[in-house]
Amino acid sequence: MTEQQYEMDDLDRRILNTLQLDSSHTNAELAELVHVSPPTCLRRVKQMHEAGIIARQVTIVAPEKVGARLTGIVEITLDVQAAERMDEFERHVAADPAVMQCYRVSPGPDFVLIVQVADMPAYHALAHRLFAAHANVRNVKTYFSTFRSKFETRIAV
Repeated sequence: MTEQQYEMDDLDRRILNTLQLDSSHTNAELAELVHVSPPTCLRRVKQMHEAGIIARQVTIVAPEKVGARLTGIVEITLDVQAAERMDEFERHVAADPAVMQCYRVSPGPDFVLIVQVADMPAYHALAHRLFAAHANVRNVKTYFSTFRSKFETRIAV
């Protein structure tokens, strides 16, 4: 079953909205919350996993509680924007655990990264490791978050 073939209905949306708020519910709890039988709920969740609608289930960690207190929003411009060089850079940054998100963007820089590190020395090490040592990086501009007023992982469905 592919994503294009799966027709979501109101029950699927209720399940997704509930799971996005708290995916630790047992199937029985989830079924009760969305008002269906546990077998129906389990079947729907499985179908949405198979269709790729539910990509994965994770635990969200509070960065400040584990020592990752500094968030950087980094704009990267490459010297050469050929497809293979863009792919190479994406693989390079994706391998680093401090890189939380990587986006190709247009217009403006080629990439925007969200990075999470302990402090400025850790950011400096990351910048050297990922950007200064990479021959194809032309320009780096980093904005540091002074306050996070919203962080949401939920998609409106």
